[in-house]
Amino acid sequence: MRPVPDPPPVEKTGQALIVAMCNQKGGVGKTTSTINLGAALAEYGRRVLLVDLDPQGALSAGLGVALHDLQYTVHNLLVENRVGIDDVVMETRVDGMDLLPSNIDLSAAEIQLVNEVGREQSLGRALAPVRDQYDYILIDCQPSLGLLTINALACADGVIIPMECEYFSLRGLALLTDTVDKVRDRLNQQLSLYGIVVTMFDARLQHARQVMARVVEVFGDLVYDTAIGRTVRFPDASVAGEPITTWAPKSTGAEQYRSMAREVIHRSGR
Repeated sequence: MRPVPDPPPVEKTGQALIVAMCNQKGGVGKTTSTINLGAALAEYGRRVLLVDLDPQGALSAGLGVALHDLQYTVHNLLVENRVGIDDVVMETRVDGMDLLPSNIDLSAAEIQLVNEVGREQSLGRALAPVRDQYDYILIDCQPSLGLLTINALACADGVIIPMECEYFSLRGLALLTDTVDKVRDRLNQQLSLYGIVVTMFDARLQHARQVMARVVEVFGDLVYDTAIGRTVRFPDASVAGEPITTWAPKSTGAEQYRSMAREVIHRSGR
C-alpha cells in the first residue's frame, strides 16, 4: 500500500464535496464506513455533514441518537416546505461533524415524492443552503436503488462503494456501476465513481485474497489502497453510539479509517 501523508489543515471551507456512500446490497459496512470515514475526516480538520438517507436510521443510531425522540428528520426536510435544514441538523459527539438524522418516517418519502416535479433533485435542493459550511457531505444510502438513492446520486459529486470482500458482493458491482452511469447520463453529468473500499477483509482467507485481486483487476486504481478488516470493535462502537476513532482510537479499525480518510482527501485535492 502506498503511504499517504497527513493532509495539511484547511484554511477556508469552500463548497462541500458531496459523496454518496452507496451499495444496493445490505450488510457490506456502508453505514460503518460513513460514520468512521466522517469522523476521521473531522479529525483532520475537515467540516463534515453526515446524511442518514436510510429509513432504518442505522447511521443515526450508530451515533447515539434516540430515533423516536426526533422532532424533525430528513423525511420532514424532503416533503415539508416549512421545514428547513437548520431545523433538522444536529451536532454529534465528534467535533466538526454534524448529522441530518432519520428514522422509519423516511420510508414514506418515496411514495410522497413520486408525483413531485423534480423529485430526483429534492435532496440536492435541501442541502444547497449549507453546502458552503462544510468540506464533505457524506450520504448514507439505503440498500436499494430506489428514489431516495437516486436523490443522493443526483446531487453527489461522486460515489464511494463499500464492498464486502465476498464473491456475491463482487457480482452486484456491475448493477450498481450501471445505475451510476444512467444517473450521470440523465440527471447529473458531474457524477463520478470515486472509488471502491473493500470491507470485512481477512487476508488469512484465500477467498478474500482472490476477491480482492479480482476487484483490482477490473477496477484498477479506483480501488482504495486501504482495506477495512473484520473486527468485533465496529459493532461494539455502534452499540456505544460512537465512531471507532473515538471509542477505540488506537485500534486497527480506527487507523484503517484514518488511512482511508487520507486517501479521500488526497484524491479529492482537498
